[in-house]
Amino acid sequence: MAFERINQKDWYKILGAKPSDSPAELKRKYQKLALLDALHCIARDILYHPDKQEADVAAGEAEERVQRFIEIDQAWKILGNEQTKKEYDLQQREDNLTKEWPLHEQIYLEDMCWNEDEQLYTLSCRCGGNYSVSKSETKDVSLVCCDTCSLVIEILQ
Repeated sequence: MAFERINQKDWYKILGAKPSDSPAELKRKYQKLALLDALHCIARDILYHPDKQEADVAAGEAEERVQRFIEIDQAWKILGNEQTKKEYDLQQREDNLTKEWPLHEQIYLEDMCWNEDEQLYTLSCRCGGNYSVSKSETKDVSLVCCDTCSLVIEILQ
């Protein structure tokens, strides 16, 4: 499943979870938010499940609850599946790298030099070092660090 990067939501935040949470913990947090035990709901929480809505809830509030439930459900669909969670986590790490490290420039893969002997695409950095990425990595990696300094390039396909 490919995720849209524009306006991507923080699915962990929606579930009140962390990337290090186990699958069982993620499921428990999802169930708590989506289903909420009736006594717990009466005590202090809003019940988000659309089938459990109170009759006297204002239309706007009911719509907000439905939208919140949809977000919770989408978060679970992404984080509850091992493959989509892995893909999402990789994108989150990549996004964090872009924020934390200076992005030197964006380069198209075809603008990099192919080294047949080493089976690597390379590009010289302004510091004198190199950006290097293997052909197999180009499918999974779009950010590459210089081997000498802290600059990063983004490889565009």
